[in-house]
Amino acid sequence: MGMVTESPEWFRDALAMPRTEHFVEVLGCPVHYLRWGDAHKPGLVLVHGGAAHAEWWSFLGPLFTRDYGVVALDLSGHGDSGRRDGYPRRTWADEVHAVIVDARFPGRPVLVGHSMGGLVSIVAASMFGAELAGAIIVDSPVRRPDPESQEGKGGRSFRHPGIYPTAAEAIRHFRLVPDQPCANDFILAHVASTSIRAVDGGFTWKFDPRVFIKFSQEKMSDYLASVRCRVALLRGERSVVVPPETGEYMYELLNRSAPLVAIPEAHHHLILDQPLAFIAAVRALLADWQHSVPVLQPR
Repeated sequence: MGMVTESPEWFRDALAMPRTEHFVEVLGCPVHYLRWGDAHKPGLVLVHGGAAHAEWWSFLGPLFTRDYGVVALDLSGHGDSGRRDGYPRRTWADEVHAVIVDARFPGRPVLVGHSMGGLVSIVAASMFGAELAGAIIVDSPVRRPDPESQEGKGGRSFRHPGIYPTAAEAIRHFRLVPDQPCANDFILAHVASTSIRAVDGGFTWKFDPRVFIKFSQEKMSDYLASVRCRVALLRGERSVVVPPETGEYMYELLNRSAPLVAIPEAHHHLILDQPLAFIAAVRALLADWQHSVPVLQPR
């Protein structure tokens, strides 16, 4: 990663917003989460993708604090949370639920999950939907493995993360999976710089490679068809992970009752390449949900 362009004011203001850090123990593992805004406002819970972490939301979460108290967690095996011997999605859903309980929101919160985090949010919406006001699933495919898990099985990036002599060298090796264009190099620089940790011999990435080596293959179509709260689907218009036919399949699993929105010019990592369009879409969905009554679907 070479020279980085100056970041815009909205980005700097978001990162400067005060936040607190918390841990909650879930099934013997410490789970770390960040919190912004007023704890007495309705809750918004942000769930990152595979090999990512809560800092992927640190320039976005503060933009929702006018109306919400916002948290972003590190799933086990990621970020500053602890590690496990295995990582089934149901366990990650338990972690999301535990963070919700620990945060003590005044009512039922909304989940927003990207990529693998969207799949975890689907499982949580199936398991704990009665305790949620809704779930927004962001470029998360149900019919095929999420891209990080696919890379974990067949690619070298996640199975054998390198150790680099300096933090700067590690950051230079940061890349998105799947590969895609992203003109916001200031966002990539922030995400990369918060993704590394010191180890013997230098620096490496924070995620546990076993997240992907031992990935559990739960049948996501069953979970999506059995969600117990409102759901909305967002996808990148140019995403190779959730093409139109995958979005339509997920729409059918939800009895054609959930909004399906394509973010213009966005790729899979749309929270990085089209962050303001993403914010606008989520705000619109949340505003509608605050002023409408959910339609109960037969199960």
